[in-house]
Amino acid sequence: MATLSRSSPRSGGGPSMWLWLGIALAVVLLDQFAKTLVVGGFVLGERREITSFFEVVRWHNTGAAFSFLAGSAGWQRWFFVALALAASLFILWLLKRHAAQRLFCFAIAMVLGGAVGNVIDRIWHGYVVDFIHVHYRSFDFPAFNLADSAITLGAICLIIDELRRVRKG
Repeated sequence: MATLSRSSPRSGGGPSMWLWLGIALAVVLLDQFAKTLVVGGFVLGERREITSFFEVVRWHNTGAAFSFLAGSAGWQRWFFVALALAASLFILWLLKRHAAQRLFCFAIAMVLGGAVGNVIDRIWHGYVVDFIHVHYRSFDFPAFNLADSAITLGAICLIIDELRRVRKG
């Protein structure tokens, strides 16, 4: 399987940009579907234990990761929307330019889908709906959602892609 350097434009034979946009759309749809189920089936703060270390909750996050800026006066809502939209435009440009680079494009498609999923929440609700809660004894990870998971997976794949690229170079 031939790969292109990031500075090379897309050449024939690789996946089209539509594949990557389809992956991003699938992330958005799954994320929004799950959030709709949680909003419709839980009251704010409600928890349902699934296992001894995992529960489904309903939590609203007005901030960013780990509730960063959640206590601000409300300006952060539109700041995070604008930031995500700007990042999404940049990702679209990257997808068009590097569509044949499978791992790189999968990674940024996941980030794009997660960012759009959370932006929809911020615009629609004014906060992001988090519902996955993992804990064990005194360890208590903050609640998150499928969009956050996609962004994290995308970031991990970007690191792997870069390590593979450096190793080859």
